[in-house]
Amino acid sequence: MKPADILIAVMVAITWGLAFVASRIALDELSPELMTALRFTIAAVPCLFIPKPKVAWSLLIAISFTLFLGQFLSQAYGIAHGVPVGLTSVVVQSQALFTIGFAALAFGERPTPVQTLGIVIAAAGLLMICGTVGYDFSVAAFAVLMISPLSFAIGNLLLRGARGVPMFDLFAWLCLASAVPLFVLALIANGPAPTWTSLTHMSLASALCMLMLGGISTSIAYWLWGRLLRDYPAAQVVPFALLVPFVGSAASSIVFGERFGPLRLAGMLTVIFGIAVMVLAKRPQVLPKTARG
Repeated sequence: MKPADILIAVMVAITWGLAFVASRIALDELSPELMTALRFTIAAVPCLFIPKPKVAWSLLIAISFTLFLGQFLSQAYGIAHGVPVGLTSVVVQSQALFTIGFAALAFGERPTPVQTLGIVIAAAGLLMICGTVGYDFSVAAFAVLMISPLSFAIGNLLLRGARGVPMFDLFAWLCLASAVPLFVLALIANGPAPTWTSLTHMSLASALCMLMLGGISTSIAYWLWGRLLRDYPAAQVVPFALLVPFVGSAASSIVFGERFGPLRLAGMLTVIFGIAVMVLAKRPQVLPKTARG
């Protein structure tokens, strides 16, 4: 990779890691539904200037509701209900485990032995983390958070159906498709008056966090990531995502003073190590049609 593109990949990973901290700050004033709706509304502003990409509405909505709405709303809910920011950033990255598993089921992409080892390691790390749940935050909050990597993984696979579409245009319209139902959900869950009060009494800190989340972390960062994946093999680009949980955990430790017990910290590091094994392994083999039944 060119040095400039390496720098871009690192900056995108850092931006995504810091986004977890920005989400936590914004959630002090906004509900998970409203915060996520605002995030995607800001990121959808380019839709005013670019036409809808040539993707069927059904596919566009399916990608949007998994890759964006499901992933980020469950993240916001988990953080708002006490799941530590650093732990959240690790759990979300476990999407690599589910992406490989779902690809095997849906497309017959058999994991290599090394990827299988990575899956086992990451799963063991998740089980270690599960053993710490129920003390500083509820089992229900963690269960909702687990929807995030599952939705992320499904969205990754659905995204294959939109190959050849300009990434910036696609992601802008994906954000729009999520923003509308999220605002409706916020009005139903919180009521019109509290929703309006939250919007009109937002502090400068929360407003800046929302601009960072919508304009930089979602719109610009996803576009740059998509461009890197277009120009280079995924094996060269995806490993940079391993920086995200490290940045998220370090930033949350500095900003919020988060500390993790031995078992949870060991589980987090085990998950990250398992993900590293998976993404650095060779691409999975595709089973012949006869083998796929």
